Amino acid sequence: AQDQREADRQRPGGRTVAVFGAKGGCGASTVAHNIAWSVGKTFATDVLIADFDLAWGTAGLDFNQDPTQGVFEALNAPERVDDTFLDRLLTKCSDHLAILGAPAMLDRTYDQQTHDFDAIVEVARGIMPMVVLDLPHSWTAWVKHQICAADDVILVTTPDLAGLRNAKGLVDTLKAARPNDAPPHLVINTVGMPKRPEIKAEEFAKALD
Repeated sequence: AQDQREADRQRPGGRTVAVFGAKGGCGASTVAHNIAWSVGKTFATDVLIADFDLAWGTAGLDFNQDPTQGVFEALNAPERVDDTFLDRLLTKCSDHLAILGAPAMLDRTYDQQTHDFDAIVEVARGIMPMVVLDLPHSWTAWVKHQICAADDVILVTTPDLAGLRNAKGLVDTLKAARPNDAPPHLVINTVGMPKRPEIKAEEFAKALD
């Protein structure tokens, strides 16, 4: 798997950033969307948000868009996924930001296999300098695969005991799975909330080495 990642990165293409929440409701999607918007705005470079939270994705809501098609259509027609097809599925949010929207509907279940998203990510890397993967809070084979294959990983958590435990497990798992990659970046979200006990950032970082 490590050799395959290195081979992938030697091919020309955009940078992939996987954003994953260590616990539900920690604001990982908000962080992902803000990173994408900020990079596009600050550096005037094209950025794609790939909303892979098929049932509950919020990229469309956060950017006041109502995509009629997106990632689900690509998953249903993997043999058609190329530059032209994927470009038709994107929703433009600004001069430099586009989203590949999630259906966010519960009329079906979403039981994806390990490599189902690979073609989408590979083609997206070919047409965008940066691809931000907004991943659901679930630990499935395909989610782990996308995190391990990304160029950069951003873990979002909260400054409480559950957030520390989950972040610790994820950091240890990713260091073992990505021994030649940079360690994941850690965002401790909702710090300084009134009347809420929290673990200090310094103690949090020390526990995660």
